[in-house]
Amino acid sequence: MPAVREAAGKTKVADIDWRSWRAVDRATLTFVLEGSRVLLIRKKRGLGAGKVNGPGGRLEPGEEPLDCAVREVEEELGITPLGLEYRGENLFQFIDGYSIHVYAFVASGYEGEVRETAEAAPMWTDLDAVPYDQMWEDDRLWLPHSLAGRAPQGRYIFDGDRMLDWELEVEGQPRESG
Repeated sequence: MPAVREAAGKTKVADIDWRSWRAVDRATLTFVLEGSRVLLIRKKRGLGAGKVNGPGGRLEPGEEPLDCAVREVEEELGITPLGLEYRGENLFQFIDGYSIHVYAFVASGYEGEVRETAEAAPMWTDLDAVPYDQMWEDDRLWLPHSLAGRAPQGRYIFDGDRMLDWELEVEGQPRESG
């Protein structure tokens, strides 16, 4: 994977040819809405362990993002998300060479009873009180747009947990970067 090796060590979004960039992994994040609340998790293991996020995980070979979103919510919370809508994509390049392409979804409902699992502790949060200080740094940039019905497209450079650079495109708004 030449594009993977080429992106390793880069600290600026502008230094990567995103047209040829390919992620090591593809994954999903899903945010279940109920009235003015969103269902989040505290991740217990894997990438981002200890952080708050939406349920999600890596796509299996041959799996489509929407199918992965449903499977991951079922595995992590014991519920089936309903009314899933695509809400953007985020491309993450870590300077150690790891990379991940994340598809975001929002669900308008669910079936079953929310439960804690070995992977995740669920937590309902008011939309106006999302704990961004306990999440990945990029979440405060793109997640409000996704929760508001838009589909942002983001590119981020990370050194471990620390975001070094970013660029975000949201339809109808000027491109942002940091």
